[in-house]
Amino acid sequence: MRDMTLEGILRQDLGPLPGLTEQPMFGGLCFLLDRHMLCTARQGDAMYRVGPTRHAQALAIPDIAPMIHQGRPYAGWVRLTGSSLSNDKTRARLAAWALETVRALPPKE
Repeated sequence: MRDMTLEGILRQDLGPLPGLTEQPMFGGLCFLLDRHMLCTARQGDAMYRVGPTRHAQALAIPDIAPMIHQGRPYAGWVRLTGSSLSNDKTRARLAAWALETVRALPPKE
């Protein structure tokens, strides 16, 4: 289910980035950078692509859980839930890690 308030917060967190687009996905709104998935806002949670090297570090943050989709964990992706959704510093850290991860990916053709 879509969460327009959270979508707006993530939009502000990411700021104006060249190549940033939005697409409804996973029951929420997905933010993409140069067509690579970056993060997603849904009712009650946000998902971030922190990459495999930051995965364990991200899981040590309160209210962070592995992303599980159709019963399968996705390495390098985490879910932010609970009161930490309103923590600007936590979201900023996750957004920075997601941007770093996506910027290191090869361009999509």
